[in-house]
Amino acid sequence: MASLGQIIFWSIISIIIILAGAIALIIGFGISGKHSITVTTFTSAGNIGEDGILSCTFEPDIKLNDIVIQWLKEGVTGLVHEFKKGKDDLSDQHEMFRGRTAVFADQVVVGNASLKLKNVQLTDAGTYRCYITTSKGKGNANLEYRTGAFSMPVVNVDSNASSERLRCEAPRWFPQPTVAWSSQVDQGATFSQACNTSFELNSENVTVKVVSVLYNVTVNNTYSCMIENHLAKATGDIKVTDSEIKRRSHLELLDSKASLCVSSFFVISGALLPLFPCLMLS
Repeated sequence: MASLGQIIFWSIISIIIILAGAIALIIGFGISGKHSITVTTFTSAGNIGEDGILSCTFEPDIKLNDIVIQWLKEGVTGLVHEFKKGKDDLSDQHEMFRGRTAVFADQVVVGNASLKLKNVQLTDAGTYRCYITTSKGKGNANLEYRTGAFSMPVVNVDSNASSERLRCEAPRWFPQPTVAWSSQVDQGATFSQACNTSFELNSENVTVKVVSVLYNVTVNNTYSCMIENHLAKATGDIKVTDSEIKRRSHLELLDSKASLCVSSFFVISGALLPLFPCLMLS
């Protein structure tokens, strides 16, 4: 039979173990709440030669001097961009991004860590990481950035033709897209045999100019010229009547996705997702 001293000894050990477990649990919850923030990135496409946006949002923090934003690219030594203590710190920036990056400094405290990338290049495509540190903790999320070229098509009546025909032109596309015609009156009809499409290489030897001609068009009908690759889909509409010509163009980026990452053991808040990009001209 155990002595009274042994019973007291093991009772004290049990109490210590229970207290240690409770303290560890409390500390664990405290750490997970303090050192975890939600970061959301939004995958989009960059248009070669133009400025692009790599979207990233995080939980807002009014303590600007405690916020550190780091953008990294897979396979690239050094940083794409760094923002800390309320300003840019580009001392470790890789030379391929020199003079081409900026964050929206006035929007950082509201949780915007998006990166503006100037003069997008084909080689900018790849996997990026948006890494955030604030007074609340840390978090990161990856972004798959795709690059190519896409532009609005313009459809006109080909006045130089001997018969009625339409000419659809778009100045810059890459990779080479597909082109399809349709009409409002002849729904479901295929115009592949009644059109001629050509692709002319532009001066930078990367993008192509798209020209497609549709023959045997009729008055009082709306025709659509659709140009599409894996990055974007653009449509140019034209309606020709006896008295007027109406045009409309629409460009939509394809397969845009949001990526969410919470660097913690439990989630403490949600994330703000940006809107899908869609451009419309009329």
